[in-house]
Amino acid sequence: MSSQTASSPLLDRLYHRFLTSERSAEFIYNVARHYTIASLERLANGGSRVTRRAAVLAIGFMGDNSSSDLLGRKLTDSDRAVRLLADHGIRQLWMRVGNPGIESGLRRVARLNLRQQFAESVDVASDLLDLAPETAEAWNLRAIAWYSLEEYDEALADCRRAIELNPWHFLAALGSANCNLELGNMIEALDDFRTALRINPDLDMVRSQVDQLQRIVEGS
Repeated sequence: MSSQTASSPLLDRLYHRFLTSERSAEFIYNVARHYTIASLERLANGGSRVTRRAAVLAIGFMGDNSSSDLLGRKLTDSDRAVRLLADHGIRQLWMRVGNPGIESGLRRVARLNLRQQFAESVDVASDLLDLAPETAEAWNLRAIAWYSLEEYDEALADCRRAIELNPWHFLAALGSANCNLELGNMIEALDDFRTALRINPDLDMVRSQVDQLQRIVEGS
């Protein structure tokens, strides 16, 4: 990868070419020839609307968990397309922690959750956390499994730990809210939903949940 920062119009052209062709490998290859992650982050912060879209898309493809802060901030960008690209990209970055073994384990836990093999998911995630306790996504994935097993206290603790490690983790905040609902902690659930919305304001379904829950809390 060249460390020389190319001009933003080149990035814009590569982005428009990708929108036409939808060839992600070609987009990644061409961007990587001219841009570092650091230069993409600068463009994501200060470029035009189209340049910000292109930079956020590229970071989602090429970056790792160290770019979570940047994409977390882009969740509140003035441009909706940038926000949507940041939402998709940051979920990918949470799985890229710089350790192939841990990344493979995270993918395995995610697959187990999708297959509803939740007890096995808890076991595999626990082994991962023994090896890498600072991996926020492992806590979040285990929380999903605990929640599905109706072990809400355990799930809540894991969600909180995920948020401590990754304050941009709006999915963990939503998980915490749902656990608190199951436990009857309405005020705490409302706070969690609001936290998720503060991080990611485009969670429209959550906004309606906040309105409903606020009415319940105020009427109690």
